[in-house]
Amino acid sequence: MHTVALALYEGAMLFEAAAACEVFGVDRSELADPPDPWYEFRVCGPGQGRVGDWLRVDTPYGLDAVADADTVVVAACDVETGPPGDVVEAVRAAHGRGARIVALCTGAFVLAAAGLLDGRRATTHWMHAELLATRYPRVRVDPDVLYIDEGSVLTSAGKGAGLDLCLHVVRKDRGAAVANALARRLVVPPHRAGGQAQYVTAPVPDDAGRYGLADVLQWALARLHEPLTVADLASHAGMSPRNLTRHFNRALGMTPLHWLHAQRVHRAQELLETTDAGMEQIAARTGMGTAATLRRHFTRAVGVAPDTYRRTFRGPR
Repeated sequence: MHTVALALYEGAMLFEAAAACEVFGVDRSELADPPDPWYEFRVCGPGQGRVGDWLRVDTPYGLDAVADADTVVVAACDVETGPPGDVVEAVRAAHGRGARIVALCTGAFVLAAAGLLDGRRATTHWMHAELLATRYPRVRVDPDVLYIDEGSVLTSAGKGAGLDLCLHVVRKDRGAAVANALARRLVVPPHRAGGQAQYVTAPVPDDAGRYGLADVLQWALARLHEPLTVADLASHAGMSPRNLTRHFNRALGMTPLHWLHAQRVHRAQELLETTDAGMEQIAARTGMGTAATLRRHFTRAVGVAPDTYRRTFRGPR
């Protein structure tokens, strides 16, 4: 039987720990046809450790039991205090003995501290991706995906993406039919591709006014259906295109054209989630012209086709 150990420690985050318990710790033998024994699940930790700010857990296994597991799941950690040394050592030892290591959200900081991400692609919650890259420069941090599977080392973005990664592991181990049946039990999308972008909203920055951009940004957002150009934005802002580009780079870290493209994609996401509009209609309302152009730009930016995005994120009608 495949053994999965959840490595808990003082300050581990509750949601990610609960996701691992739900996926690997509840017997789902009946999902396979014929029924197949589920994982042997162990919660390993320092005894009376605190999980989140609300719960203390009396774990039945110490961290030494991590070394015997086939798969080790590392819950998210507090990035300010950093991962405990005993957890880092336990995870490093388990990987050295051939275990598969799965980090959920900021659990990637534990793997990075153990040296398991050196030279590898990895992700974490988008809010902490820059810190991970700064603190561990040998890690190839990709902040724009839901999860990354590097074989023996897997990492995920925040919260819901951690559950996506757990389901991905089940899919690898037991096949798509079992993983899809489990997703239905959990009432979550059966599969979100790891290369899919993290869904980060793109509001007008609070400090855009400092650079004289607040008015032109709001003006452009109201006219995304029009064939706007950098010259159009510069004219409305009363600047030259070169001066506008300089202000955009200072305020937003991107060119006006890049920002405009991001807003068109973001508007397309909103329309896919909240309306029944067809692809041609959405293309027209976002200034992308045709459905083919919409599909090309949307897939490149988000990582999945607009039809797939709609099926996954469409709210109740």
